[in-house]
Amino acid sequence: MKKLLVTVMTFVALLSGSVMAEIENTGGIGGVESLRGASELETTRPADEMKRVPRFQELESDFVYQPPLVPHTVRNYEVSLNSNKCLACHSWKNAKEMNATKISVTHFVNREDAVLADVSPRRYFCLQCHVTQSSAKPLVENEFVPVDALR
Repeated sequence: MKKLLVTVMTFVALLSGSVMAEIENTGGIGGVESLRGASELETTRPADEMKRVPRFQELESDFVYQPPLVPHTVRNYEVSLNSNKCLACHSWKNAKEMNATKISVTHFVNREDAVLADVSPRRYFCLQCHVTQSSAKPLVENEFVPVDALR
């Protein structure tokens, strides 16, 4: 048993030594290639400038069943298990007073198609589907054309 342990430990030591040699030969930091270009893993660059969000601009849909885009900033909005800042304005109770769009009736239906008195848990985390419009340029070229009915 002792000989087996010594053999295994020797093998592991040799293997890790060859891996370290490979890392040293390549410079050790590697890199990642993405749509935004190549960057080394251990180097940092300044953060991109924050994208500007046009204030309260009405946006049209590009495709059927598209979740509406958010026409205002949602920076510092808390949407968690205990709180949902979106509902402060967009709930059926507050929408008229806040002059905001009411959330869709589809958000009150659960997976079994039962209508609930409150927002369905699967529709509670608004920012999973609804995104803020911004001045960001596309990462890749897009040739999408909406259907004729939405033009």
